[in-house]
Amino acid sequence: MDRINTIGRRKTAISRVYLSAGSGAISVNGKDYKQYFPTEVLQIILNQPFSSINGVGGYDVKVNVRGGGVAGQAEATRMAIARALVELNAEFRPALKKEGFLTRDSRMVERKKPGRKKARRRFQFSKR
Repeated sequence: MDRINTIGRRKTAISRVYLSAGSGAISVNGKDYKQYFPTEVLQIILNQPFSSINGVGGYDVKVNVRGGGVAGQAEATRMAIARALVELNAEFRPALKKEGFLTRDSRMVERKKPGRKKARRRFQFSKR
């Protein structure tokens, strides 16, 4: 098996994943994923594609991620890993599709409007 390269996006985060056969090492931007994503919730999000196909520890993953916050980066990486697994073996597709890992979450931050405090929030009204 050669190295598989895929991309995942969420909000403004973009994640490039390089998947290869190995011992289960996951590195994100040159660091161990447990160091880069310190909370357990984000680590679980990263491992969800592997647990849904019962393939935990069978692949080495190298991730380059940029933009957005840590939650968006974790979900973008999850999508990229799921895409790489499908490219590796098409039999994984139904399980990953059912979990929703292959669907791009297109929700973005709504832009701020002029004359408003935020996108929808108005300035406080003063009667007098």
